[in-house]
Amino acid sequence: MNTHLLPMLQKASEVSMNTSPDVQAGPLPMLIGLAVLVFVIASVWKVFVKAGEPGWACLVPIYNLIVYLKIAGKPLWWVILFFIPLVNFVFALLASLGLAKNFGKGAGFGLGLFFLGFIFVPILAFGDAKFVGQKS
Repeated sequence: MNTHLLPMLQKASEVSMNTSPDVQAGPLPMLIGLAVLVFVIASVWKVFVKAGEPGWACLVPIYNLIVYLKIAGKPLWWVILFFIPLVNFVFALLASLGLAKNFGKGAGFGLGLFFLGFIFVPILAFGDAKFVGQKS
């Protein structure tokens, strides 16, 4: 190896090891994230209450999925399908469409619930939508 390249390689390895600066974002992003989280939880809580279910159920993992499927009018055994990768997306979409239908909304609103839930769930929760249940 050429000895005149050795100092350049040493310098390059030192630079590459120190490329992550010590930058801290501060508490503001964390507070904004916390506020969004609280707002989304409050929205789902309100949707559950509008459907006649306990609001606290949105806080309990897996049980919240069971209650969600009940509100959407889907069978309980679908819970298993939510643990299968890729299949879960299809059944989450179908559950979102069922939720929209049971609140008297159309398929477009159901797609909004699936793709932009953080916007459409608060609309469902704090808007004038009423739970109408299953329409046969």
